[in-house]
Amino acid sequence: MNRQEGMRGSNALGEAGRSGAANRWSLPPFVKTPLYTPEERVRRDASRWTLVQGLLAPVQFLIFGVSLYLVLDYLRTGENKEWAEWSVVVKTMALYTIMITGAIWEKVVFGKYLFAESFFWEDVFSMLVIALHTAYLVALFQDLLPSVQLMWLALAAYLTYVINAGQFIWKLRMARLEGAGKKRAAGAIAA
Repeated sequence: MNRQEGMRGSNALGEAGRSGAANRWSLPPFVKTPLYTPEERVRRDASRWTLVQGLLAPVQFLIFGVSLYLVLDYLRTGENKEWAEWSVVVKTMALYTIMITGAIWEKVVFGKYLFAESFFWEDVFSMLVIALHTAYLVALFQDLLPSVQLMWLALAAYLTYVINAGQFIWKLRMARLEGAGKKRAAGAIAA
């Protein structure tokens, strides 16, 4: 295990970054710690929950796309209100499913159900996403808002979902870059 892998919380550039020497396999300077320790990476790769998350994320995004179309169409035409309303219910159920399975994945990989260091801010923002989707359900089933306002609440929930999805996509990209950098570094050392 190298110094970077053994010291979570240390500067990801390591000694080369502090001395100013170029290290082409280092993480970008704004990434202070690796997303995964070597042990967490092994658990992530071995967990069936990683596959579950990988399958549920695009399914949820597809549901989101259809629902967004229905909501916007209802706001534009005033037609198909029930389709729009129930599409948001289906989207919310997909969100709950991916949040529950994501918490299980986080427990398997990081040892805690939520707010692991590597995904802390994504989990914090996920709470806002869940709150807005849940507020939609409460408003729908308690008849608390007129239909148009209800659809605007759904759009607010969807905006937070898109931002949160972007956070996770960014982290996935960082994890891939981190993994690719370690493989290149290992190959260079072996050569």
